[in-house]
Amino acid sequence: MSDEEIQTLDRPTGSHRPARQAAADRAAAAPTPPGTSQPTWLGPVLIVGIVLAALNLRPAITSLGALFEETRTGLGMSGTVAGLITSVPALCFAVFGVTAPRLSRRFGPAAVVCAGMAAVAAGLLIRPFTNGAVGFLAASSLSLAGIALTNVLLPVIVKRYFPDRVGTMTGLYSMALAAGTSLAAAATVPLTAALGGNWRTGLLMWAALAVVAVLLWLPLTRAARRADRAQAAADAGGAVRADAGPKIVRSRTAWALACYFGLQATGAYVTMGWLPQIFRDAGVSASTAGVLLAVTMVMGVPLAFVIPGLAGRMKNQGAIAAVLGVFGLTGYLGLYLAPAAGAWAWALLLGISNCAFPLVITLIGLRAKSPAGVVKLSAFAQSTGYLISIPGPLLIGALYQHSGGWDLPLALMAGLLVPQIALGVLAGRDRTIEDECGVRD
Repeated sequence: MSDEEIQTLDRPTGSHRPARQAAADRAAAAPTPPGTSQPTWLGPVLIVGIVLAALNLRPAITSLGALFEETRTGLGMSGTVAGLITSVPALCFAVFGVTAPRLSRRFGPAAVVCAGMAAVAAGLLIRPFTNGAVGFLAASSLSLAGIALTNVLLPVIVKRYFPDRVGTMTGLYSMALAAGTSLAAAATVPLTAALGGNWRTGLLMWAALAVVAVLLWLPLTRAARRADRAQAAADAGGAVRADAGPKIVRSRTAWALACYFGLQATGAYVTMGWLPQIFRDAGVSASTAGVLLAVTMVMGVPLAFVIPGLAGRMKNQGAIAAVLGVFGLTGYLGLYLAPAAGAWAWALLLGISNCAFPLVITLIGLRAKSPAGVVKLSAFAQSTGYLISIPGPLLIGALYQHSGGWDLPLALMAGLLVPQIALGVLAGRDRTIEDECGVRD
């Protein structure tokens, strides 16, 4: 894609959206001017890079979930400290995710994603060798900082380089994210046993996947540099400018997306951090509990591809949010009444409910008109949403420790799905942040 084409895609779109979109599509299809074309391999390799980056967005979390009891014992964590550990992902995603727009403008999104993958790899390499909760937390935070930056910028890269395939590409990387999540959940326990049974080895092995991602994103960063510079110039005058931060907070859709993101993130990280322990406390073996978590995560593989495509074809996506919420309510009710007897069914239902993540990522792409708008909305929705989600896993850990069971935590999680459904309906309405904030040509 040429620099001029990228600038065309970033120009603000006014109230006549179909005509402007058609013009942008024609510009994207036009021949590339001599001397401005990018390498022919950039597009296909970028797709591989997006998939590989997405594969690395959850193993740091779900591998720990599968070995959480062994890690807690090995590091001498209390239940409250363990709950803090499960809250760290949301905190890091909120704190570091908000820096993504500025870093993207300064260095380009591809360079920031590459640095993010390097941080993921470094944290995963360091944390197995720590001897206390503080060091483990610091190393985990390094990985999570890299994940936070990549979380925010992958939708931006999709909008920028694949503007006519937002739903398909969002589905592809959401599917890869779900695959990496389920792979780590299912394979960590058996691979740890095969490698000697040490939980430190089980956590260390996932660093290799991040190292591979870094090696691929290095040439992608160099090849995309010219396009990134052109994009940064376009963003300065785009539909949602760098100095337009206060405007986005006046958008009801942005707030609905942020709160919806926060509640679905709460459910997702409670699931990834505590679901294996719920099953183990109900009498399920450690290996089976890990497989059950994998079942929950693997549901996101096909659905993460289907849901964005379906949402992209719909004018209003609120119905999808409502259906996903009902599946979650049924799953939590099942865990409350018969956690072991219906374990496979509850894992399946919660896996479907957790597909609220690819839905909200798709909505971020649909609720802004340009890549410049998407980067602002993505950073706002994700950072604010993760801030909202921070108390959830910590509160679940405290309730579990003080009540001695899972009845109260499960009741809380089911209750949170009610406002999540309502917010999903609001976020699914057909409108954009530019229109709500009064940004025009």
